[in-house]
Amino acid sequence: MVTPIKKLLIANRGEIALRIMRCCRDLGIQTVAVYSTADRDLKHVRLADEAVCIGPPPSAKSYLNVPAIISAAEITRSEAIHPGYGFLAENADFAERVESSGFKFIGPTSDTIRLMGDKVSAIAEMKAAGVPCVPGSDGPLGNDIAKNIKIANKIGYPIIIKAAGGGGGRGMRVVRSDDDLEESIAMTQNEAGTAFGNPVVYMEKYLETPRHIEFQVICDELGNAIHLGERDCSMQRRHQKVVEEAPAPGIDAATRADMGARCVEACKRMGYHGAGTFEFLYENGNFYFIEMNTRVQVEHPVTEMITGIDIIKEQIFAAEGRELRWKQEDIKIKGHAFECRINAEDPVTFMPSPGTIRQYHPAGGLGVRVETHIYNGYTVPPHYDSMIAKLIVSANTRESALARMRGALSEVFIDGIKTNIPLHIDIFNDPAFQEGGTNIHYLEKKLGLN
Repeated sequence: MVTPIKKLLIANRGEIALRIMRCCRDLGIQTVAVYSTADRDLKHVRLADEAVCIGPPPSAKSYLNVPAIISAAEITRSEAIHPGYGFLAENADFAERVESSGFKFIGPTSDTIRLMGDKVSAIAEMKAAGVPCVPGSDGPLGNDIAKNIKIANKIGYPIIIKAAGGGGGRGMRVVRSDDDLEESIAMTQNEAGTAFGNPVVYMEKYLETPRHIEFQVICDELGNAIHLGERDCSMQRRHQKVVEEAPAPGIDAATRADMGARCVEACKRMGYHGAGTFEFLYENGNFYFIEMNTRVQVEHPVTEMITGIDIIKEQIFAAEGRELRWKQEDIKIKGHAFECRINAEDPVTFMPSPGTIRQYHPAGGLGVRVETHIYNGYTVPPHYDSMIAKLIVSANTRESALARMRGALSEVFIDGIKTNIPLHIDIFNDPAFQEGGTNIHYLEKKLGLN
């Protein structure tokens, strides 16, 4: 049964909140913005149909304050809540609270989020679905060091210890010999318990020079699912993505079809609905599943640029109970797209650079897209993630898209704070990146960080 959403609360901030609001406007859906006292001047707060302050600047007292968000939805008589990415987007307890409070959660069910949010259960689910996974412990590690050493030797060093509930590059430790294994497991367990409230860890083979390739899926509540191809997100620093592109260099149509079909079947198996992303490490022609993100990704625009499909709109349609509008054969990959994450930070030291933007001029022209919440006179607060904009370009070929991004980067002007635009210019002038296929460690080695 299709139940159109008439009013939607956006439980996020910054560029993704504005992106969701624009989509709602296209669909004739009224919007409610929630904001902290530090964010009263955000663009989407000014443009939303209604806005509710939910607390002071610290995230724990505002954007992570579940009772305040639910109360805001109740007093504004919202019908649905879109979590965006980050904050509560992959919090199964929040999704469950939204559902039990009578609102539509724009995303999969809380049970699905919980299943895929635990890395151990996610890997087990993927193996059952026929999705290739990194060789590992096939479950959580106990405290029997002799058994753990046996597992590590069967996998083969180097191995990596990972937190089952980890994310964002935290809760991981590389081990290269038996001598370091016991201490590394204990340290990762302690870190995981402190950071994620879950001390469970597991073991995987550590791949030395992999690329980070991910597949975008969209699914409805009726059991239909398709994939929208892959993205390459290998240009990373401290496990954080810096540049993304689609499609991934060197992935042929047959491989894309095979891996995409596996992801689709996994979605059907678990009854997934909405948008989601399967993340893989790719090395020597082999894919290895690492995790699934049960939300919209920061880098979703590059997929939109090469497929013409609005992923946020599809999330909303799925939540309304609508049938997926495409079959897999309808999806055509056209051209190439890049995205640069523009951060308010020093381009050399990477220290955050909050402050007031005195002047801002965005890039423009054919095939150029800018997703941002900043404007002249806007003050970037020190309380949140430093990303202030996403610069996206598309063109008929990868070579043309590279040239277009170089031109766009030279055109952006942000005065009053430091940004990482010089780093992006350096990346797009780098011969190895221009050739395509650099691995996830390339940027850190280039910057002398490892």
